[in-house]
Amino acid sequence: MISFRFMQDKAVRMYCMLLILLSLLLLTGALFFCFYMTGNAKTMLLTHDETIASSLASQGISDAVIARALTAPDAARNGKGVLLLLKTGIRPSLETQLLPSLHHFQKRAICTALAIFLPVCLLLASVSLLFLSRRDRLYRRALAVIDNYIGGCYTSHLPQNSEGTVYRMFSSIDRLATMLQAQNEAQQRTKIFLKNTISDISHQLKTPLAALSMYQEIMENEYDAPAVIQNFAAKTGLALKRMEQLIQSMLKITRLDAGNVVFEKKQCNLSKLVSHAVSELTTRADNEGKTILLEGSDTDTLLCDAAWTSEAISNLVKNALDHMDTQGTVRIAWEVSAFAGIIRVSDNGSGIAPGDIHHIFKRFYRSSQASDTPSIGLGLPLAKSIVEGQGGSITLQSTLDVGTTFTLMLPS
Repeated sequence: MISFRFMQDKAVRMYCMLLILLSLLLLTGALFFCFYMTGNAKTMLLTHDETIASSLASQGISDAVIARALTAPDAARNGKGVLLLLKTGIRPSLETQLLPSLHHFQKRAICTALAIFLPVCLLLASVSLLFLSRRDRLYRRALAVIDNYIGGCYTSHLPQNSEGTVYRMFSSIDRLATMLQAQNEAQQRTKIFLKNTISDISHQLKTPLAALSMYQEIMENEYDAPAVIQNFAAKTGLALKRMEQLIQSMLKITRLDAGNVVFEKKQCNLSKLVSHAVSELTTRADNEGKTILLEGSDTDTLLCDAAWTSEAISNLVKNALDHMDTQGTVRIAWEVSAFAGIIRVSDNGSGIAPGDIHHIFKRFYRSSQASDTPSIGLGLPLAKSIVEGQGGSITLQSTLDVGTTFTLMLPS
């Protein structure tokens, strides 16, 4: 079955309409040619019969005989007429040029046919060439754009300013090019991300590795001094712990940024969640003379991934403990609304300078005021990645020498 979907193309529709109009024009010309040549043939026959009648009448043949001869039906023809024509030299094989009337009629027919049909044929050829030329330009333009796509240049686009199969194909190719562009950009971002991650890890590992090398050399040289060995063995343990924290944090952030973490959300009791998050930090707080306070309802629940959310809260509390003096207090308060669960981690520590607030969530960023803290600069970026990975947000408010409040919001 023939499909006419190609008629959706505007250029094809116009071309087909022009073909129909030219065909109608050609048909009209053919009919006019038939009627015109029929009239000429009639005139030629009448002139011929008039000449014969005049010739016979001048020779004394009666009008009745002449009329009967001119109006005789085809059945009255016999071999005598043919023989008579042969005696005069007129035969079927006679050249047309030797019959003046017929020759004139032939010339007129040819001229009329050329005058009618030649312009129509020329117009049809012109229309076809124009259509094919425009199609060729369209295809060449599309080919150039596709070559740019192959070369990795996506600044130009295929024409999509009309309807039809060709333009739908162009649209599909453009969508494919957009997908390829997005894929290439994602690959470039991944390469940059991996490059930066490796650079960060190598840079951050240089310091503890250098310290470990120095400690090992000192202990080798002071093998007969137990106190020195014990001191530097403790420092070695701290350096190894710092390296372990650094590697674990970087692996977690890398997994989160790469989208390899699937959050298993379920309803969690906020009181138990926060208690679990600070359970390993209470001993440190007591040893440092600091206080951790929990404020909130014991029945509030939140839809979240318990393990990862607990890690985010723990990192916020660690950050607070790192930037507080003795007798400082960390308050963790929570509440649940109809749309979100809110957890606030507040401290009365040193606060954050206004110039540092916009950089605080960058990896390994440490302000000049925090140069003496044990932080490695990954806790806050990790907390931000965990919260945003679950569709939430984290904000902060801080006043220098007064304290800082981090607000964690997760959709309920």
